Amino acid sequence: MTNSLSFRRDSSISLPPRGAANVLAMNDLRESELADQLRFLVQTVQRNESTLRRFQKIELALISAQGLSNFFDTLFSSLPIDFNLSWVGLWLDEASAMVRELVGHDAVRELAGQRVKLGSSQEPLFGELLESGTPWLGKPNADNVGDALLSGLEGVTAKSMIVLPLVSQDVTLGVLCLASDDAERFASGMATDLLERFATVVGASMDNVSHRERLKRIGLTDPLTDLANRRYFDERLREEITRTARHGTPLACLFFDIDHFKQINDLHGHAAGDRALVAVARSARRQMRLADTLARYGGEEFAGLLLQADQRGALAVAERIRRAVSELQVLDDNDQNMTLTVSIGIALLPTADPGDTVSSANTLVASADRAMYLAKRNGRNRVELELSA
Repeated sequence: MTNSLSFRRDSSISLPPRGAANVLAMNDLRESELADQLRFLVQTVQRNESTLRRFQKIELALISAQGLSNFFDTLFSSLPIDFNLSWVGLWLDEASAMVRELVGHDAVRELAGQRVKLGSSQEPLFGELLESGTPWLGKPNADNVGDALLSGLEGVTAKSMIVLPLVSQDVTLGVLCLASDDAERFASGMATDLLERFATVVGASMDNVSHRERLKRIGLTDPLTDLANRRYFDERLREEITRTARHGTPLACLFFDIDHFKQINDLHGHAAGDRALVAVARSARRQMRLADTLARYGGEEFAGLLLQADQRGALAVAERIRRAVSELQVLDDNDQNMTLTVSIGIALLPTADPGDTVSSANTLVASADRAMYLAKRNGRNRVELELSA
């Protein structure tokens, strides 16, 4: 009896009823599902934290950028690598005063067309996007803003894109475009809060960079003519000589001043003399390419750098400047026209020593200066050339 009772007691513990077994199995399944969900949530949080850290790193670099070149390097080089993007670009509204200030910057000129595009907010596709203030997401095609942004670009593939309005201090600057080779990366309906926040940082960073560039320009700009000053010219000259030494591209230097400028001041007054300087500066600048440099070197003297210019090209530019100045109509305080001409000297630097840019710079400037005084001795209102070793 005892053995049988004992057996029945053990059997009741080791072999539960079928319903209880099902409950245990269901509990195990639920625990497994909950564990999977928990792992998924933990992984999602970790991914989000990693994404946030990467965004914060990029944002910090943008906000602390000391110049436009640093800003663009972070936006167009670091961002695509860190977030696996096929292309990052800016479309900027030329109606914005900040954008207009930045347009003439070397960094903008170097990236124009491929990374930076300029346009008007009156263009229908962009106007609608900027007015709505909300991002556009999807696959680029001929009917949307994505395709318009990619137009004319070489070697860029984009199966999906997000286009984010850029605003700073309630002023619309343009749009930021992020493109991906993954067709599902930027799909309509996805959450965009993080990217919109990033676009806000980009807009604010552009404002910071613009302010820093403005301060630099004040220190490197002649306040009367709004041309570069001598300090900027000397720095740029050394940079271009280094580039000439590295790549073997020719460099030309122009020196010119206004003929009989002391007589202009004596006869017409210093205010009229200032108007003459401004008119000559603007006229000469229009005859040169955007990539070239023109500076007020001192007094009535100007200096120009012509990039990748051979003898023929330099002579052509100098002659355009000489002719344009001679055709200027500038009035004095009595509404009388002042006759303005310039004497121009040219020096060429076909090659340079990479180890001694200072010596090469001094030689080039001295050669252009001698050529200018030769033009004066030979009758003024003319162009003279001196080759530099």
